[in-house]
Amino acid sequence: MANQNNNKGGQQQDVNQLLKVRREKLQNLQEAGKDPFQITKYNVTHHSSDVKELYNAHEAEILGDRKAPDVEGLDDAAKREVINNDYNERREIMDAKPIEVSIAGRMMFKRVMGKASFCNIQDLKGNIQVYVARDNIGEDSYADFKKSDIGDIYGVKGFAFRTKTGEISIHAEEITLLSKSLQILPEKFHGLTDTDTRYRQRYVDLIMNQESKEVFIKRSQILKEIRNFLAGRDFMEVETPMLVSNAGGAAARPFETHYNALNEDVKLRISLELYLKRLIVGGLERVYEIGRVFRNEGVDTRHNPEFTLMELYQAYTDYEGMMELTESMFRYLAEKVCGSTKISYNGVEIDLGKPFARMTMIDAIKKYAGVDFDQVPDDAAAKKLADEHHIEYEERHKKGDIVNLFFEEYCEKELIQPTFIMDHPIEISPLTKKKPSDPTKVERFELFCNTWEMCNAYSELNDPIDQRERFAAQDANAAAGDDEAEHTDEDFLNALEIGMPPTGGIGYGIDRLVMLLTDSQAIRDVLLFPTMKSISGVKAENGVSSKPSEEVKAEPEKIDFSNVKIEPLFEEEVDFDTFSKSDFRAVKVKECVAVPKSKKLLQFTLDDGTGTDRTILSGIHAYYEPEELVGKTLIAITNLPPRKMMGIESCGMLLSAVNNLKDSEDEELHLLMVDDHIPAGAKLY
Repeated sequence: MANQNNNKGGQQQDVNQLLKVRREKLQNLQEAGKDPFQITKYNVTHHSSDVKELYNAHEAEILGDRKAPDVEGLDDAAKREVINNDYNERREIMDAKPIEVSIAGRMMFKRVMGKASFCNIQDLKGNIQVYVARDNIGEDSYADFKKSDIGDIYGVKGFAFRTKTGEISIHAEEITLLSKSLQILPEKFHGLTDTDTRYRQRYVDLIMNQESKEVFIKRSQILKEIRNFLAGRDFMEVETPMLVSNAGGAAARPFETHYNALNEDVKLRISLELYLKRLIVGGLERVYEIGRVFRNEGVDTRHNPEFTLMELYQAYTDYEGMMELTESMFRYLAEKVCGSTKISYNGVEIDLGKPFARMTMIDAIKKYAGVDFDQVPDDAAAKKLADEHHIEYEERHKKGDIVNLFFEEYCEKELIQPTFIMDHPIEISPLTKKKPSDPTKVERFELFCNTWEMCNAYSELNDPIDQRERFAAQDANAAAGDDEAEHTDEDFLNALEIGMPPTGGIGYGIDRLVMLLTDSQAIRDVLLFPTMKSISGVKAENGVSSKPSEEVKAEPEKIDFSNVKIEPLFEEEVDFDTFSKSDFRAVKVKECVAVPKSKKLLQFTLDDGTGTDRTILSGIHAYYEPEELVGKTLIAITNLPPRKMMGIESCGMLLSAVNNLKDSEDEELHLLMVDDHIPAGAKLY
């Protein structure tokens, strides 16, 4: 361990020295009147891929009929001579009509070979090799180039050619240092693989990982094609407020802030719905908005507190019209962005070309859970069924809420191919028209694909009297403790009383759509700058420092325990044989997410050393956010019998240290975290 620590110190010293050298190089350039940061622009005529395409076309035009030399029967030396002569002849012909180019980008590789060198320049569209010779760019420029570092940004003027190995390159005639890199990029062959660093330093991720850059280029293309599709259907793009006094249109907790100029508390919007419907009232018959919305809830692989939502509303149609629009748009996007209506996600083929399946929520539950809620008479009977199926619910829940819980538990995981789930219970749909044939249900659908909800659509409620009653029911839910309930919006009701035509509306989670079309495993992979907990580490109120071990001072930290109350030790004894049967193991956190519909539970996916992932649920969300625990090494009891929590089997228990503050009911909790050098599965004695 001492050797490891010394080695770490040596590596840190080496890195510090390298950084110092880079700054010294910059200072030398500045003193020589060659400060790259004084350059304000550079004339770029081509990108790397453009150069390669142009050269291939030019070569085909000039050398198209030229055949490869016949070296059959020749010895190795003769073969080399014939091939070399052929190359020189080809170069002479091509160089007589050169393609002059000017590119700019980041130097990712450099090999100095005396009077001539090679480097690799990376730009927006890829990378290209550059041949840099002293005789072509001059002695001073070549001397400066030899002192350059990986990560420096260069402008290169020259002509395209093909090397003897067949690689299209640029023969530099002039090179210009445009920006000096003062930091060190990750090592080329391993790239940037640490996910936390990739998300926090997206700029480095985009430099080192071409796949990441392609995801975000494709995301931009998806948004562009959505706009093209909707423009073809005469939709008008609009913008509505982000700061609102009443955050409605969805079941979610809002973020709250204060507007100093008006001395009013306001909320960040959780939806786009209520303002867009006001525009339908105003006579704008087809409107949509693509914008950020904000929901004060957990972070996991499919949820981020701020995300991109698109909502659209079309007058004089209903949810059937929204189904047609959705199916057509998904098919259009797959063809435009992926080149086919058959896409692959995580190795599973999803066919967006076939007509999407349609199923009511009741029929889906009947198919996958064997329960027919049309035959369930009332709330009490629904709760009895939930108890029998070990589905947790809250006392305030009605039959419609129980229906939704059954659907989430039994059905969502089965819906791989695109499927419209229709006709939701009225209790969970406060802004939707009732079905004329069954007033306990509403004209609503959600599209599921790859087990995910991809969008949510309604035949919009335009009856102001009915809407007021629905808002009143939501107000009652809020009073009963539902943090996600909506509240009465008097201005919106006034708009409905002015008169809104029959309207179909829909909301799409753009980030999840991008995940599907780019085969991305986590929402953070498709957000340029996802929400991350600050580097300070675990929640500050726990008093835990997250400084790297090499930064911790030798002098132990003084911690004030005077305000801590410790629970008395148990006086009962447990026999040694019983205790020794508990299997305490070190486990590595592979993934940690908030359990939907639970304010307390976190779901851990753990490496316990067996090769099979272990799931453990723990009610510690009040003390930790899920993302800060990924990668940690914890201690778990692994041989407890499984128990179901919120419909999920928890196989074991994570160990924590718990204490109370003196003269307070407030509890502190600290997960037991151990050194990461301890492997997964290590047994504790």
